[in-house]
Amino acid sequence: MLNWWRFVGLAFFLAAGGGAGAPAAAATCPAVLNHTFPRLQDEKPQSLCQYAGKVVLVVNGASYCSFTPQYKGLESLFSRYRDRGLVVLGFPSNDFEREQGNNRQIADFCENTYGVKFPMFGKSVVHGRDANPLYRELARATGQEPRWNFHKYLIGRKGAVVAHYDSAVTPESARLVTDLERELAVRP
Repeated sequence: MLNWWRFVGLAFFLAAGGGAGAPAAAATCPAVLNHTFPRLQDEKPQSLCQYAGKVVLVVNGASYCSFTPQYKGLESLFSRYRDRGLVVLGFPSNDFEREQGNNRQIADFCENTYGVKFPMFGKSVVHGRDANPLYRELARATGQEPRWNFHKYLIGRKGAVVAHYDSAVTPESARLVTDLERELAVRP
C-alpha cells in the first residue's frame, strides 16, 4: 500500500508541474515577478509569473485618498493596452492610513465605484521593512519606496524595472504613456 501512495504522490507532483519541468518554468519567470499573492476578490493564491512577457504597471492603491480617482485612469490604460500586452497590478495598502476596509470591501469599492477589472491583490504592506517581497524588490531596483498611495512602477517585457512614478503622475500623463508605449513595442 505504501508504494501505491508514493506512486500517486509522484504522479500528482509531476501533473502539478513538479519534477524536470519545474526549473525550466521558473527560469522563464523574471525574479521581480517570482512571487505569489492572494487575489483581492477571493484570496486565492496567484503567481505573478503568469504575467511574464507582459509590460506590467504595479500600483499601490487606497480607497480613501485624494489620488483614489486614479483607479479610473488605471482601468482605462488597462482596457486600452491590454491586447498589446499591458497588465496593471493593484496592491491596496493601509501604509498611509487611507485603506481601512477588508479585501472584500476593497474589491467591491474598486469594482462598483471605478469599474476596476485589472488584477488586484490582497491588502498588504508596500513601504518599509515589512513591505511585501515584490515591493522590496521594486524599491531596491529603483532606489525609491512609495511615499504615498498610487506610486507606480513599470516593469518591461523582459522583467526589468524600467521606471517609477510618484503619486502625482496620473495614468494619463504623457511621460507614463510614452514609457508604456515604448515598452509595449519591445517584443519578448
